[in-house]
Formats: sequence, C-alpha cells, structure tokens
Amino acid sequence: MRRAATLQVIRPVRDYIDTLVHPSAQGDALAAARHRAFIGPRVIGSSAALALLPGYLAVRGVPSALELEIFAWLLAPILAAHFLSRTGRYESAHLISSLALTGLITVVAAHTGGVTSFAAVWLVIVPLEAALSASRPVVAAGSTLSLFAAGVLVLCGRAGLLPDAAPPEQAHAALAALGIISASLYASGLALGAQSLMRKSFWMLYAEEDRYRLLARNMMDVITRHGRNGIVLFASPAAESLFGATAADLLGHGLFDRVHVADRPAYLTALADAGEEGRSAEFRVRRDGVQPGIAAGSRFIWIEMRCRPLDPAIGEGEPTGEREVVAVMRDISERKAQEHALEDSRAEAERANVAKGRFLATMSHELRTPLNAIIGFSEMLMNEGQIRLDAERRREYAELINESGTHLLAVVNGILDMTKLDAGDFEIRPEPFRLAGVIDGCCDLLALKAREAGLDLAVEIAPELPEIVADKRALKQILINLLSNAIKFTDRGGRIKVSAVAEETTIAITVADSGIGIGEDDLPRIGRPFFQARGTYDRRHDGTGLGLSIVKGLVALHGGEVTIRSQVGEGTIVMVRLPVDCEQAGACATTATITPLASGETGAAASNVVTVVRKSA
Repeated sequence: MRRAATLQVIRPVRDYIDTLVHPSAQGDALAAARHRAFIGPRVIGSSAALALLPGYLAVRGVPSALELEIFAWLLAPILAAHFLSRTGRYESAHLISSLALTGLITVVAAHTGGVTSFAAVWLVIVPLEAALSASRPVVAAGSTLSLFAAGVLVLCGRAGLLPDAAPPEQAHAALAALGIISASLYASGLALGAQSLMRKSFWMLYAEEDRYRLLARNMMDVITRHGRNGIVLFASPAAESLFGATAADLLGHGLFDRVHVADRPAYLTALADAGEEGRSAEFRVRRDGVQPGIAAGSRFIWIEMRCRPLDPAIGEGEPTGEREVVAVMRDISERKAQEHALEDSRAEAERANVAKGRFLATMSHELRTPLNAIIGFSEMLMNEGQIRLDAERRREYAELINESGTHLLAVVNGILDMTKLDAGDFEIRPEPFRLAGVIDGCCDLLALKAREAGLDLAVEIAPELPEIVADKRALKQILINLLSNAIKFTDRGGRIKVSAVAEETTIAITVADSGIGIGEDDLPRIGRPFFQARGTYDRRHDGTGLGLSIVKGLVALHGGEVTIRSQVGEGTIVMVRLPVDCEQAGACATTATITPLASGETGAAASNVVTVVRKSA
C-alpha cells in the first residue's frame, strides 16, 4: 500500500519530467536519460527550495543581501533546465549550469571570507557536475571556471578587497551550516545522477549486446571479420548451419581451406579489393556433413560474399593500423541451380532452333523432289498428243506420279503424327492381337523394297510369344519406321534381322542392321524431332528425321522403352520393349543415359547404348 501510494506521487512527477525532454533526444534512450538526469534534479530541487522560502523568511526574518542573492540563484537551475528543454543543446545547458554555480560560489565566498570560506569547498563540485555531461569540452570548461574562481578569491583576499570572515558562532553560523548541508546534498544528487546514468548505460549496453547475440544466432547469413591475408578473426554462429562446421573451425585459414581451389583467387581478390562501395564475389565452399539432416561426407555449395572495410578501431588515441574487412555470406546454391537450368533451357532452345532450320531445309528437299516429279510427268501426260506417248510410257509416268504422291502423303502424315504426339492429342486404341502376324505383315510390306536395295531381310520370332494388348496401327507404324530406317541406311549386300522374344512382363522387338551406324556424338540426340545424324539437305539418304521421334512417342504412349546400340561402320540395333498389356502397365519417367555395350553382344556391333525414352503412357 505504501509503495503504491509512493508510486502514485512519483509517477506524475516523472511523467512531467518526460514531457520536458527535447524531441531530438526522445528517440535515443541514453540521450533521453541524460536529459531527464539534468532537468529533474534542477527543476524539483529549485522548486522545493523556493517553496520553503516563505517558511525560512518567517523564521529568519528580514533576509540579508547575501541570502537574497542565494535565493535568486535558485532560478538559475530552472532556467538552465528550460533552455535544455527548448533547444536540446545538452552541452550548452551544462555550461550554463556550471557558470551559474561558479558565480554563486564566488559571490558567497567573497562575502564570507574568500578562499577560506565554507562556500569555497563548492568549487570542487563544479567539475564534478560538468562530468555528468560526458563531454570533455564541458568538463574542461567547468574545471577552468572552478580554478579561475579560486584564483580570483585568492588574489582578492591578498589585496584586502574582501571582508574578514566572521566567526561561525556569529552572524554567518547558520549560513555556514546551510552551505555545508546543501553542498553535501548537492554532491549526493550528483552521485545519484551519475549512478543512474551508469546503470542506464549498462542495461542499454547489455540489451544491445543481447539483441546482437539474438540476431547473430538466428540469422541465416554468416558474418565474418577478416584480418591480414584474409584470415578469419570472427565468424557468427550461423556458420555451423551453413558450412557444417563450428565457427571456431573457420578461424584463421579454416574458411580459406574450405573454398574450392578454382575459386580461391576470387575469394582473396574480393577481400583485398573491398572498398568503401563494397565488393562481392561468388565461389564454392565445401560443406561438411556433420549436422543432423546433412548426408555424411562433403559437398560444395555456392556462396555469395559481400564485403567492405571495417572502420579502424580507435583505441586510446591511435588506430591499430591493420586493415580489416567485414563480410556477409549466404547460400546461393538454389539460385545457381536455377541459373544453370535456365542456361540449359536456353541451349536447348537454341538447339531446337537449329533443328527447326535443318528441318525446313530438309523438308524443302523432301517436298520439292516429288512435287517436281508430279508436275513434270503430269505435264507430259497432258501433252501426250504432241510427244506421242505409248500406253506403256503413260503407265510408267502414272506410277511415278503415284509414288511421288504416296511419298508426299507419308511426309505429311509423319509431320501430323509428330504434332499430335507433341501436343498429347494422339490417342491409342489397345486391342488384343498376335504380334507374330503384325511383324510378318510389316516385313512382307517392305520385303520388295529390301530386295531392290540388295539387302537380306530375316525374321526370327519366338514360338512362345504371347498375345499382346496394344494399338495395332501404332505398332505397325513403329515397325515400318524402324524397318524403313534400316533399309535406308544399309548399303547393298547388307543384312537386316527382325526378332521378337517374350520377357517377364514385356515383349522385346529388335531390328538389327549392318548399315552405316550412328556416330558417338549423334547417338545421345537420336529421337529428337527433326534430328538426323550427319543430316544436311544435300545428304545421300532422304528423310525428314521424324521416324525415330514418332517411334519414341508411340512407344511412350504404350509405357515402353526404346534402346539403341550403334557404332559407325558396324551397324545399329534398335530394341523396343512393350508391356504385354499396355492398359495395366505402369510406366515410370527416366532420362536418357549412355552406357558401354556389354561384351559378348552379338548382332550388329556397337560401342554405346542410349535409352531414348521410358515415360508415362
């Protein structure tokens, strides 16, 4: 209860003092505390002393001139506090207060015996009061005023300009006692003010350090301080989560040893060239897997470091002279991965653009040749009366026109099928059927073409081949494309072999030839739309480059995979694996891979194998 009552009395006074703090100091807790420490004692003390003046006069009677001067001086602290409240000039307010206090002490001492007066001891308080300003100029000014006043009192005393001091038991006894008591109280007030400011400064410093510790422990970026040659003098606790190593492990050359060897020049250059505008660098740092959730071992992560010179520490007078740098580091591995992905996409787009240009050149060749034949032979038929064509010649020209039209239709159908596959509009209609009949039919369809090219076409189908559920039309298109490519790229006297065997849940169909083969550089790109190995519009082998792309898309719709083994001059083996039931098979997506051909492999020899497709139907 007593404490609550005391707080009710103190709170309004404290709130009133807070309103007197200048606005320029309200944003700074320490500056506001100094303003309150200056204004509070002066306003409260002087007001209390002035409030006691009527009582003192009632007891004392008519005051002397000296007493009137002392009571008049009580207005000086209030005026100094008002000056600070209005202007916010803290040091100037302290100078005014020191000047007023020195003047009062000098006047009182001059009337009570000079330097031997009881009031002279107050001169010691002047520099002590100035010390509360925490300003060297103010302390120097207060000390100078105190010494100057003491010197004036000594000189005036020796010159006989001051009255003799009266014994304490006489007229000035009460004034002497009051002076000593007031000096003690004033000094106590100064001590309490100094203690309050020191305590406030301590807690503010502790709170500031606590905030910095909280920030350093919870921020994801690592803050480091570097000395000569880039050695680490300090590292924040975030280093443990970023580098997988304690901050102590990074001190000295610990961080440098973890930087990738190729990136160490960039790391050291950034630290050496850090100027007022700062410097940044990106490099790789080894991250140790010692933290929970980090795989065992080490891996390199990309780090962005921004650094700038640290202000030189001003010690007792002179700076240390050693240049230091402060750096902030963060993990940018994800951004780097996105940049690489973007670069890969840009390169892929450029390759697609090149393939499109090649395709346009190829298509101009593929379309122009049959169109010229159609137009030329049709014009000859239109003018048969003039050139007198016989029936056999007309029939030959009609067959050539039909072959050219069929070729054009095949080219257009290939483009349309590829467009549908890319757009996802190509639909398959699975049905059960015997695979052997489809393979035999496709081989019979192209047998004449193979004989005309001087090729040996062999078919080898396992007798236990089960019934397959797939799109018969799509499967025919797959086989015809593969056989057409084998015939097209196999020289006269070569051999083509078609085989089919049953595996656990799939059926493997293989088309092997002894043709020209595919180069090692071209093999990974086989199956891309419009891509042709060694393809140019004036090449020896015709085609649009869509055959394997269509095969790839149709097999993907069935949930199967295509594997190509090839070597230049030795031939090519294309293996298509299809699930026995494509409606129930679950296909998984994988990326293209290249592996060596297993030793002992028979058929057309090859040195590489590329998995073209295996993705969801």
